[in-house]
Amino acid sequence: MIQRNRYFLFFYFGDTFSIRNSRGIVVRVLFLLCIQAIFPLVIFSQSLPVGMRVFEEYYRRKQLLSAVDSNISFTLRPLSSFFVDAGLSEDTDSNLRFGSKLYQSANRRKIVQILPLSWQQQYHSHPYYAWNNGSMIPAKGYQSMLSAGLFAKYGPFSIQLNPDFVFATNDEFNEVSTHYGPADLPVRFGNNSYSRFSWGQSSIRLNFDPVSIGISNENLWWGPGIQNSILMSNTAPGFKHLTLNTTKPVKTPIGSIEAQILAGRLEGSGYTPALTNEWRYLSGMVFSYQPRWFNGLFLGMTRSFQINNENMGNGFDDYFPLFSAFQKKKTSEDDKKRDQVTSVFLRWLLKETKAEVYFEYGLNDHSYNIRDFLMTPEHSRAYTIGFNKLIPYKGRDQEYVQVGVELSHLEQSIDRAFRNSGEWYTHNDVPHGYTHRGEVLGAGIGPGGNFAALNVAWVKSLNRLGFQLERYEHNGDLGARQSYGEWVDFAFSAVADRVYNDLIISTKLQGIQSQNYQWNDGLNGRPKHDKFQINAEVGIIYRFKK
Repeated sequence: MIQRNRYFLFFYFGDTFSIRNSRGIVVRVLFLLCIQAIFPLVIFSQSLPVGMRVFEEYYRRKQLLSAVDSNISFTLRPLSSFFVDAGLSEDTDSNLRFGSKLYQSANRRKIVQILPLSWQQQYHSHPYYAWNNGSMIPAKGYQSMLSAGLFAKYGPFSIQLNPDFVFATNDEFNEVSTHYGPADLPVRFGNNSYSRFSWGQSSIRLNFDPVSIGISNENLWWGPGIQNSILMSNTAPGFKHLTLNTTKPVKTPIGSIEAQILAGRLEGSGYTPALTNEWRYLSGMVFSYQPRWFNGLFLGMTRSFQINNENMGNGFDDYFPLFSAFQKKKTSEDDKKRDQVTSVFLRWLLKETKAEVYFEYGLNDHSYNIRDFLMTPEHSRAYTIGFNKLIPYKGRDQEYVQVGVELSHLEQSIDRAFRNSGEWYTHNDVPHGYTHRGEVLGAGIGPGGNFAALNVAWVKSLNRLGFQLERYEHNGDLGARQSYGEWVDFAFSAVADRVYNDLIISTKLQGIQSQNYQWNDGLNGRPKHDKFQINAEVGIIYRFKK
């Protein structure tokens, strides 16, 4: 429907993204761009896509070993490949190489690289036990994702084309319902096989030291968590967004800062019959600060708002509500029919002991005032807490045993008995919930989920051999509300990553014992159902020759 408001249209990979009455926004963005242009240009390479687990974990381990700059928080991803300037060198560590150079000018102002070929495959007999896999969907049976691409840079301008293609047999299984929880979370993506081409981890940017502005379809990860992130992970596919972000820590007299502000478009899955396919506007930010007096300590926050397109206003606060008050006495998101979620986080790097601890605390319903928060800080809360440590292995050079623990809790606290805050990632005025294309943007364990994991592995460079024990409770809020028993999965995984020159192979074999599968606990006339299932994954990454 044509409206009388002014329109600003930009065409992104063939899709039109409409923002109403955005003349002021364009002026502000151009102003920021001009301000940043006074800084000298920095040499950029391609970003490391969220989901390239082998590389991400490798870089994080190198930081524990003091081989990567301790100013890098690892709480804003994708990571720019500034690691070469941050303490690592391709000359001394060939594992750093991600893209392969096709052309590079003498002054490095012109660069063309070919990105790795990635082929991810999986077979899941447990369709509910799958997250942090980007464009892939939660489905039973065989699934495959293929991605490849190019990166090119000319002065401050860069383009990364890294599309992907997904195919899933999407086998039939006994479904608990047509959708999983009060949001756009279908338990099965249609009745037939599934296939989809997307722009994957692609972006177009203007880069200035130390800021980048651009259009992107990349997956994002906010916060210190490894298994789960409360506000932004790669469980859902990447979504189209405008981004203004730092590309490396910005050093100031009081410490270093990393940040990102984005405006994006979220889509429905089309597989939840009760919901329309109307798109939603997302405004989000993440901020990380390292005090100069506490090297290795990172303090940060995330915040995001989403609203149905038809309910959007035309003011600055409608497009950038990130700077509005946190207290309900000053502003009410319910009146504006938009959904807000927020979190604060901490990551503490302990280089002397080759360890790290991290914590994230989130709220999906902000308090009326400060007194309200102090009286019931557990209201609407969720949290993740984790620990990682490297232990030298028998005194061998560059060989370690890595031990990690992570706990995530999204089920409501006991105060729901007198003050219900609703399930995480759901909202009355935004019925799709905090989702994109049928999967949550945040923690993959979903609304009301609780998760605990212990992993132990031998690691050397990119190579890894180990196991992981997990406990995953599905939507404890649903079980409590409907007097169901707990649906709990206990999983054991054997994992292995191996480098063969330019080829990296990752494997995972997982056995899962489900107790009270789909909340069938034998009570109230429901037959008790326990079930053993198997998931298997194989990933192949090929890095082309230099």
